[in-house]
Amino acid sequence: MKHLFGIGVIGIFVSALLFGPAAWAQLAGDDPVAGGADSATATLAGGCFWCVEADLEKVDGVQEVISGYAGGTEVNPTYKQVSAGRTSHVEAVQAIYDPSRVTFSQLLEVFWKNIDPTDAGGQFVDRGPHYRTVIFYENQMQRKLAEESKKRLEESGVFDRPIVTEIRELNRFYKAEDYHQDYYKRNAFRYRYYRWNSGRDQFLEKVWKGRQVKLAD
Repeated sequence: MKHLFGIGVIGIFVSALLFGPAAWAQLAGDDPVAGGADSATATLAGGCFWCVEADLEKVDGVQEVISGYAGGTEVNPTYKQVSAGRTSHVEAVQAIYDPSRVTFSQLLEVFWKNIDPTDAGGQFVDRGPHYRTVIFYENQMQRKLAEESKKRLEESGVFDRPIVTEIRELNRFYKAEDYHQDYYKRNAFRYRYYRWNSGRDQFLEKVWKGRQVKLAD
């Protein structure tokens, strides 16, 4: 058995050398820290991508957040198409982060506390399936952590309605048009006006004010 185990380990190392990142992910158990990665990505949909981008960029360890589209089958979707509900995509963001400073689970905790995970029809003032909430996973480790995080939220009792946020495999992420990137910085007044009128902040304050709920280790 030891002999066979040794052959198996050698085989994985040889595969890693020959086939690159996919084999290393198997060796590291899909753990970016164990794999020695300098960065990892988390793809999340929480309604208006301007808001989700702004929320996640405040997290220590997040290097960049990109607004875009995910979850659909259409190639190179545009904002005009997605926002009108003419595609199967949702507005989403892709957070690039340092896994030695912040974990995927910790990012999910921030995500949960900045959305309404009980709304299947959109988010706040933005209505339609293209504004629904989704956690996209890139590997089985992310899927496991997402399911565990969702279960913690369900068991916390914070919400008295079912948590409807989907957990789906990421097929492809499309970057949104340049004018959407860092919108909250470049159009600060318009962004603040939109955000307040959307009802997002009022909802979050009502739900989370005074609550000490930990959803990540």
